[in-house]
Amino acid sequence: MPLARRGSERPNFWPGYVDALTNLLLVIIFLLSMFMIAQFFLNQEILGRDSALSRLNAQIAELTELLQLERAGSEELELSIASLSATLTGLEAERDSLAGQLAGLGSSAGEYETAIAGLEAELSEERELSSEAQAQVALLNQQLAALRQQIGALEAALEASELRDSESRTQIADLGRRLNVALAQRVQDLSRYRSDFFGRLREILEGRSDVQVVGDRFVFQSEVLFDAGQANISPEGQAQISGLAEAILELETEIPADIPWVLRIDGHTDRRPIATAQFPSNWELSAARAIAVAKLLVQQGVSPNRLLAAGFGEYAPLDPGDTDEAYRRNRRIEFKLTEG
Repeated sequence: MPLARRGSERPNFWPGYVDALTNLLLVIIFLLSMFMIAQFFLNQEILGRDSALSRLNAQIAELTELLQLERAGSEELELSIASLSATLTGLEAERDSLAGQLAGLGSSAGEYETAIAGLEAELSEERELSSEAQAQVALLNQQLAALRQQIGALEAALEASELRDSESRTQIADLGRRLNVALAQRVQDLSRYRSDFFGRLREILEGRSDVQVVGDRFVFQSEVLFDAGQANISPEGQAQISGLAEAILELETEIPADIPWVLRIDGHTDRRPIATAQFPSNWELSAARAIAVAKLLVQQGVSPNRLLAAGFGEYAPLDPGDTDEAYRRNRRIEFKLTEG
């Protein structure tokens, strides 16, 4: 009876069912572990790429400072930086997409295997993108090296230019020194010829009380050469100017042509006003007298290039007094030999 009872009992499938569930759970746990490992390595890869991008950003900053000297290549580097930024944005988006895919994986083994295959494919693509980023970094390094070479060449050129500038300054200083020596020699020569000229005039005008030497000039009183209020030279004055012309002509033959000189003829009046149709003021009268003397010297053969006529009116008096003697002294014609 007991045997027949056991034979009539239904088989117990629960242990097998539990074993199957256990195996399935182990498979799921294994797959989840694989997913976690894959996610860990993926995160490490992304972190490594972030570090590489950080270093790349630092290099870009250094390049930006150097590229200020070479603005011609700045546009290409900016395009490279923009491309890297776009790549970084794409990687971040892919990272977010992978995280979403990991969160939304199904519970079946087939779905897990499909998800793992997709993750591996995406990881391979990200590695390719990382290789491209490294290639871009290498290109940027090459450009940086080229820029440094250009900067070195510019520094060498600058040093050479500074050396040439120093040499030029030395030459200019030497030329200036020699020019000063030459000018001093010319001044000495002109002073010597001025002394000879004044000596010759002293011989011509010796014994005349109406002609004086004041400093470095000869002074003729206007009464010797002109009538009162007139600019026409008197006969006696023409004789005096003729003697002066002889001394000037002799001086022209003695002074070398490369020494610039002129004989300045200055007309002066006293401060008493004049107002005629011909001479509205003392300016016109003093200038007209100086010009009349210059014209007479030219008629005597003196080169007009060596004469300079100027009118000072009453504004450069020898005597500031109001006496007749002061007025007489201030009415004068002065001759001064000076540099041209």
